[in-house]
Amino acid sequence: MVQMVSLEGKLEDYDLGSGKGVADITLNGSIPVNCSKNSSFHSMPSNGVLESIKIVIFSTKINLLIPFGPAAILVKAFGRHHGWVFFLSLMGIIPLAERLGFATEQLAFFTGPTVGGLLNATFGNATELIISIYALKTGMMRVVQQSLLGSILSNMLLVLGCAFFGGGLVHSHKEQSFNKSAAGVNSGLLLMAVMGLLFPAVLHFTHTEMHYGKSELALSRFSSCVMLIAYAAYLYFQLKSQKDLYDPVEAETPNEGSHVDDDETPEISKWESIVWLAVLTLCISVLSEYLVDAIEGASVAMNIPIAFISVILLPIVGNAAEHASAIMFAVKDKLDISLGVAIGSSTQISMFGIPFCVVVGWIMGRPMDLNFQLFETATLFMTVLVVAFMLQEGTSNYFKGLMLILCYVIVAASFFVHVDPKSIEDKLGNT
Repeated sequence: MVQMVSLEGKLEDYDLGSGKGVADITLNGSIPVNCSKNSSFHSMPSNGVLESIKIVIFSTKINLLIPFGPAAILVKAFGRHHGWVFFLSLMGIIPLAERLGFATEQLAFFTGPTVGGLLNATFGNATELIISIYALKTGMMRVVQQSLLGSILSNMLLVLGCAFFGGGLVHSHKEQSFNKSAAGVNSGLLLMAVMGLLFPAVLHFTHTEMHYGKSELALSRFSSCVMLIAYAAYLYFQLKSQKDLYDPVEAETPNEGSHVDDDETPEISKWESIVWLAVLTLCISVLSEYLVDAIEGASVAMNIPIAFISVILLPIVGNAAEHASAIMFAVKDKLDISLGVAIGSSTQISMFGIPFCVVVGWIMGRPMDLNFQLFETATLFMTVLVVAFMLQEGTSNYFKGLMLILCYVIVAASFFVHVDPKSIEDKLGNT
């Protein structure tokens, strides 16, 4: 493993581009990549295959849940206990999603903080997108809609709330700060996503479609294409055009060099990270198929509404990686990365994940649209408003985190008692 270079008395060995000394340390605590002596400070560790497996598979206790995945496959093969298949698949996906986050973080060591946050959001959402594509393939459009909606709600309320709460407790002597300009851009994109979901729902429930049953779907597909273009423009804006907007907020007073964590070095190499990302994504894909097939049977067996399973249970499992990463970075007073993971993930699902599924459904011949029904759309609208107000000051504390967590508890309770009229109509139509 690569050892961190002590900063005391050694800064003169590096030609730091900005000349700010200690303040020019990058967000992940390393020497900036533009220093002349060592332009790739995070040199790649050279691990053998067994060492790499030991680091990724046997380095955390949560991986004790991995055997639940094969157990789900065996239960499905030798019986039709949908409740057990669902439970075992759910438990088996949790460590895989967490390890996917670990591999993403390792890869992020070799990129900047902005690209690293984008990678965390992208692969953190891989689980939800894989589950959604399998559900779309089987014609379960409501599961797709509700699981993606639940992912947004979970990231904005539960993940961000836990990050604010954990960071606020550890740093209770001060208010943590973050880049409110970047948070404002994300809030604007989330409101645009709400607009995209709101108009098809209003069009449907006011019965003002020009061509009944067709205008709503056509509007959804057109809006999805527009949203995908907007997200592509956002990526260019974030990564190329206005990179300075996403620079992290500097700490007010650096503490005697103690803000540099000696253990913040990559444990696996860049190519090891890429291979593990591919392997873990494949494993999640396999278990997702078993999970989706067992949803309806599990709903009956456990007497839990499908809406609650789709909006609450599936996203909590899928967001395991973001949850762990966001809290970890907030505790280390790196709130900009926490926001990049939580809010960035919500933005990506709303502006890319949902429109992408509409377009994929279009290709598959499935009538996937943006009409998420009034109850779900209203829930998303209120969530975006609450979070936008929380972010407007550019500061956080444990009380803001607690409020977001309690808001999520209210949302979860609401979906537990919510009867989805659309799923009832689908069942009656199939009988």
